[in-house]
Amino acid sequence: MSFASPFPEVDIPSTSVYDFLFDRVEDADLDRVALVDAKSGRETTYREMIARVDAFAGALTGRGIGVGDVVGLLSPNSSGFAVAFHGILRSGATATTINALFTAKDIAKQLTDSNAKMLVTVTPLLAQAKEAAAAVGMADSDLVVLDGEGHEIAGHPNAADLMAPGLPAPDVSFAPSSHLAVLPYSSGTTGNPKGVMLTHRNLVANVAQIRPLHGMVADDVVVAVLPFFHIYGMTVLLNAALQARARLVVMGSFDLTEFLANIANHKCTIAFIAPPVAVALAKHPLIDDYDLGSLKVLMSGAAPLDADLGQAVADRLRCRVVQGYGMSELSPVSHITPFDAGAHDVKGNAPLSSVGWTVSNAASKIIDPETGDEIGVPAEGLSETGELWFKGPNVMAGYLNNEQATQETIDDDGWLHTGDLAQVDANGCVYIVDRLKELIKYKGYQVPPAELEAVLLSHPSIADAAVIGVVDDTGEEVPKAFVVKQSGTELSEAEVMDFVAGQVAPYKKVRQVAFIDAIPKSASGKILRKDLRTS
Repeated sequence: MSFASPFPEVDIPSTSVYDFLFDRVEDADLDRVALVDAKSGRETTYREMIARVDAFAGALTGRGIGVGDVVGLLSPNSSGFAVAFHGILRSGATATTINALFTAKDIAKQLTDSNAKMLVTVTPLLAQAKEAAAAVGMADSDLVVLDGEGHEIAGHPNAADLMAPGLPAPDVSFAPSSHLAVLPYSSGTTGNPKGVMLTHRNLVANVAQIRPLHGMVADDVVVAVLPFFHIYGMTVLLNAALQARARLVVMGSFDLTEFLANIANHKCTIAFIAPPVAVALAKHPLIDDYDLGSLKVLMSGAAPLDADLGQAVADRLRCRVVQGYGMSELSPVSHITPFDAGAHDVKGNAPLSSVGWTVSNAASKIIDPETGDEIGVPAEGLSETGELWFKGPNVMAGYLNNEQATQETIDDDGWLHTGDLAQVDANGCVYIVDRLKELIKYKGYQVPPAELEAVLLSHPSIADAAVIGVVDDTGEEVPKAFVVKQSGTELSEAEVMDFVAGQVAPYKKVRQVAFIDAIPKSASGKILRKDLRTS
């Protein structure tokens, strides 16, 4: 049967994202720093940010962009991204955020599918943006280069050109429960990317659901390295931190040295990461060169974090490490470990191996994928493994122009089928086992790649690893490990296989090994198994 959130219900106002975040900023908070561009050190206060968002929205309105229109946003993290993103939403338009690593072909495909009327980008990405805009027939004046030379020199307007008329923000009217705020695209690791329709209510609801559990306050300083164009960075970092009036130290990309220096120099108190960063924090010698004592909490998401790895990070950084879970279709957070690990609301700590509890105003259940039967919460220990289903106000409106995929994902009762295998313990904590479609079937046994990856990462000579199923000479699917060796170490295929064999059941043994230079991963930190299958 389903199990509800153990956390108190929260109020979810029927309002736009802009009004939820900025309508009631206290006078004392207006001159707080909202954003710090880590590279330049430039600071933007809440007062300045709101004024720039309003000006950006007015500029879009002046160019005929408004309710019902889609604007593409192609940029790494920066204060300019934050202003453009919220300016698009403030204008009543919908933002389709585009992966900064995309090729021109990828960008054009998303612009076409979303029917975007304008593309906003930055100079380092101009070449691919320009090619994509031309491919979809977009006029030069509709390609905005925020930091560019301007329309007169380059033929494309920059931020100054856009906002030069000084037009006021428009009065817009729409229903927050149905009007699309953002249109991110699913990662495509298990199929073609699809436009995820998230309403203003979806985004407002998710911030309202997670903010009390984070316990983030105005005095917190958050290092913002996860990409804002991905829903994890968009909601958990950008929107939740702004709603808390915290300070965001914004990094355009991940560099370990810069990441550590920013935490030390800005006295960051909170960091949100993906598991690949945790591997570096646990193993890299650079960590010892920086004073990271200001860090109170480190939250991992986007992919499962092994408990031993998480504990190694917690011990080394002397801070609390917690996990959360979600997906683009859930705005994204559906399960969370509070920053106090649950001590206040649940009167007990969530194990580090879990992703915590169902968020407020929501419910979960676990379904046997073979029989369709519900798996109940056990009286003790862990339940059987099944597919995780979720219902709540943060569930997407559906996939853009893809009713079939929507119906396959959200059933008639409103339950979203995550496609992830999970277990639940007696306290309602959820544990992610693996993707349903990524399970390896060896002689009828189910082998979760994530379990083998966790074992591999515990080897001192392994810097990173991934596991997929491949077909051997006998036609049997077997686990194959892709391994990145620590610099300066020697390791053989046999040593890798023997190491894993000593720690898992016989049917879970790694039976093939390949050494590679780097594990392919998405910007959010998910292993791109499809790339490994074609390598």
